[in-house]
Amino acid sequence: MQPTPAQQALLERIAAQRERLRAARHAAPDGIDPQAPLPARLAAFTRLHPLSTAVALGAVALAGPRRLVQWAGVVLPFLLRVYRR
Repeated sequence: MQPTPAQQALLERIAAQRERLRAARHAAPDGIDPQAPLPARLAAFTRLHPLSTAVALGAVALAGPRRLVQWAGVVLPFLLRVYRR
């Protein structure tokens, strides 16, 4: 049974999407896409390095909220300048 033109177009779009996903997986073998937004890269880092993330979060918790807010006031403007797109 031959697909209709609309069905054929859909099948071609699905094949193209699969190829894009396959290429993206091969382009970033470590799981972190350098072109992804910062939150996506942080999430990928967290999945790849759960122990490092736990240690960093523990250090933040031990530092306390006041010190965290002080450091956020210093680091956040820098990060916004660096990752502005």
